[in-house]
Amino acid sequence: MNLETRYNELNKDYGAYELVNIEKLNDLNSVGLLLKHKKSGARVAIISNDDDNKVFSIGFKTPPDNDTGMQHIIEHSTLCGSRKYPVKDPFVELCKGSLNTFLNAMTYPDKTVYPVASCNMADFKNIMDVYMDAVFYPAMYEHEEIFKQEGWHYELEDVDGELAYNGVVFNEMKGVYSSADDVLSRYTFVSLFPDSEYKNESGGDPEAIPQLKYEDFIKYHKEYYHPVNSYIYLYGDIDVDERLEYLNNEYLSAFDKNDVNIDAEVTFQKAFDAPKYETREYAITDDEPEEDNTYLSYNVVIGTSTDPVSYLALQILDYALIMAPGAPLKQALIDAGIGTDVYSVLETSVYQPVYSIITKNANESDRDRFVSVVEDTLSDIVKNGLSKRMVKAGINYYEFKYREADFGPYPKGLMYYLTMMDSWLYDENKPFVHVEAGETFEIIKKNSENGFFEKFIEDNIINNNHEVVLSLVPKHGLAEEKEAKEAEQLAKYKATLSKEELEELVKQTKALKEYQDTPSSQKDLEKIPQLELKDITREPAKLYIDPKKIGGVDVIHHNMFTNGIAYIMMCYDCKNVPDELLPYIGLLSSVLGLMDTEKYTYTELTNEININCGGISTDAAIYTDNKDFDKCTIMYEVKGKVLYDNIQFVLDMMNEIIYKTKFSDYKRLKEIIAKLKSRMESTMTSAGHSTAMLAGMAQFSRNAYYSNEMRGYGFYELIQKLDSQFDELKEDIADKLSKLVDYIFHKENIIVSFTADDKGYDAFVPAFGKYAEELKKSDMPACERKYTPANVKTGYTSASQVQYVARCGNFRDGGYEYTGALRVLKVIFSYDYLWINVRVKGGAYGCMSGSYRNGDMYMVSYRDPNLRKTNDIYENAADYLEHFDVSDRDMVKFIIGTIGDIDTPMNPAAKGTRSFGAYICNTDYESLKKERGQVLDCNVERIRELAPLVRCAMDENYFCVVGSSKEINKESELFDKIQPLIKVQG
Repeated sequence: MNLETRYNELNKDYGAYELVNIEKLNDLNSVGLLLKHKKSGARVAIISNDDDNKVFSIGFKTPPDNDTGMQHIIEHSTLCGSRKYPVKDPFVELCKGSLNTFLNAMTYPDKTVYPVASCNMADFKNIMDVYMDAVFYPAMYEHEEIFKQEGWHYELEDVDGELAYNGVVFNEMKGVYSSADDVLSRYTFVSLFPDSEYKNESGGDPEAIPQLKYEDFIKYHKEYYHPVNSYIYLYGDIDVDERLEYLNNEYLSAFDKNDVNIDAEVTFQKAFDAPKYETREYAITDDEPEEDNTYLSYNVVIGTSTDPVSYLALQILDYALIMAPGAPLKQALIDAGIGTDVYSVLETSVYQPVYSIITKNANESDRDRFVSVVEDTLSDIVKNGLSKRMVKAGINYYEFKYREADFGPYPKGLMYYLTMMDSWLYDENKPFVHVEAGETFEIIKKNSENGFFEKFIEDNIINNNHEVVLSLVPKHGLAEEKEAKEAEQLAKYKATLSKEELEELVKQTKALKEYQDTPSSQKDLEKIPQLELKDITREPAKLYIDPKKIGGVDVIHHNMFTNGIAYIMMCYDCKNVPDELLPYIGLLSSVLGLMDTEKYTYTELTNEININCGGISTDAAIYTDNKDFDKCTIMYEVKGKVLYDNIQFVLDMMNEIIYKTKFSDYKRLKEIIAKLKSRMESTMTSAGHSTAMLAGMAQFSRNAYYSNEMRGYGFYELIQKLDSQFDELKEDIADKLSKLVDYIFHKENIIVSFTADDKGYDAFVPAFGKYAEELKKSDMPACERKYTPANVKTGYTSASQVQYVARCGNFRDGGYEYTGALRVLKVIFSYDYLWINVRVKGGAYGCMSGSYRNGDMYMVSYRDPNLRKTNDIYENAADYLEHFDVSDRDMVKFIIGTIGDIDTPMNPAAKGTRSFGAYICNTDYESLKKERGQVLDCNVERIRELAPLVRCAMDENYFCVVGSSKEINKESELFDKIQPLIKVQG
């Protein structure tokens, strides 16, 4: 349907709704509608188009008035049963058994949103109804156990036992507050918004969460979860009339806007009379130094998020000041020797956007010099101007992203909704100003030639007193102080209780566990609508594989419509790289494109790339042959995306980056290594599950070992050494990088993945033909890889208050084969066995499992208060499978959930990547079809048959934990080695 026809059809009276506005969203090829439900006052925004990946969301303004996190706990609790769906966890039932492409809920500083998406209309309607019923009629009113489980509760196993706090949100936020970056963000808002609700923690401060009473929790929901305070969103190829009628008849008509008086507005924070300076603390282990470990941040509040020009200008300015390699403010701070990692945070999802300039690994004594460098550099920019090429690159970078609308695995409509809420929440007449941004780009392009950004800096940063300079300093023993304070608090409280009161606590603890152990009735489970297997095709998604040759080079053409964008991936086999240089491949992917070349400085290089295309990146990938699992190929991938008429430019720049990079620029090389070390340390702390899983699997899996060496903990150990001994090793580092170029980049090693239609391929052939002719040739032999498995159970200690517990193994070692039923098992483990035992009963925020065709298997927890208990749960997984018994309907549910995971919608780039992976891994369409058939034909017996396979893998007991030093050392007999996560010595 063309846009004009769609607009005319939708421009009409909607009965129960007032049509506030209708407009053509030309950039989105959509029509936008803004309505208000007359009786309830609910706001409704719709983006109508032909996108099959339909999205629904309902959101509420939920400003926090304290730090107890009731907004966050409500978000969790609403999805634990409702009026129509009185099961204990409808969210999990939907994860198990729907074809959703997104299903979640999120708490922000001033709002809570409940988005879902699906390509299947029946499924979309089902999950939409479950969510609507959940937010307005949650079971938490009848079941205080939900509040205790998801929020917090006292846990006392027996009268003489140790009293403890537990709860999913409580433990989740302990994990959040173990991350220095999250602590910095928290204190930034506390400092900038002393008179606003933003000073309060909507997620919940672990020290304050136990102060929340059930009665106040219920009262908050009653007050804020009313349609008059709601923001309802629909997106995609939907019947607008039918969905609006459904919302009115089933929910909105039952509410009256005149029955409530909700004050959900966020208090506008006035600017300060003068900038403020504050110092806060964060926890480090005794193994980490206090010196060179301070965060310095320069934070300003800029305008409001309802101004589309300011909103977009801030993003472009951030690129030009900090984000781009060689950006002037970043470079000035690095050159001044203040910290080793300079970055920025731009928070636009609040009414008053916050821009933070941060340097990490500094000292508090550097604070005044830090401020001077920031302000002097900005003043110089205002006086002498920003680089025109830098500004142009920033504008094109964001405009390309805007036009391409590639959000990876996330539905386009979801990301539009989250962007819309940045304005709609604060001005109910402005839902579309940020998603229909073409005119805003044009305004900024025009004004950028006339000093627009320089004046923006002067007005909004230099002459802005709404500023806080925050020093976040490390402190030894702070984590232990908090643990001791919590233990003392609990001990004091326990001492005040009579024997009868203690017995009551034990009784309540047991009652909660009994509630958690009691499954929902089959009758209630069947109230959640479910698709049937006949609704699902047995055909897997198409593979786009058309092998060709250009200039003697294999080119795999993934022929499809890409809207005029070519996705090019040059893949080089690393077979000639000796084992000792494999970890340096990870470093190579961090320096190529970010160092000077013969023709460009690294700043010029980035600008030229972002002005002329959608970006060039490099990385290493590991492919396992699915016909020969011992065959493992390490590929170095150079990727670019570009409009068809500029393909030659991308190939020229790839050539420049690969062959002309100046590795002997030691100053720049040192900057990159220091930044890489800093970023890895932050990631390992906040995403310890990834670190634990990969480090555990690296001990027995060749594939995981290479991955660990090039991007995991093994790579971190190399980077830490290179950073601490850089002056001694710099020439050797540069020499190794140069050797890697010689080993990797020659004609015998290359294969190309090209995603575009025939027109794009026709443009690619002559350009790449020339490129192929100039490729270097080599006759060097392939290296023989050496890999020796070693089972060393390792605990990596940190200042975290929670654990990430991983246990791994390989079932092929026991003679078992991979089958599609293992994909179903992943859903069963993730949303039944592990979910109930690790999350619901154990209090961990997350739990995951998975298996691969080569036999590798893992289980891992996320923000977990336990360690040994979780390991025992992994150990007993095979026993659970031996006695696995569910109804036919529940089995179908698990199968549908598995298909939902498999059939995730893909954009052209993802389709090309999937097809190339299938080609390289020797995976044909028929084997994918066979595996899909095994999923669809799975039953209880086939799941039980997996018990010995799981037992085999878990009995190998490759065990790795990242987490609290106290907990890991308490369970020291589980480990062969305990060491600090963050290394200090070279």
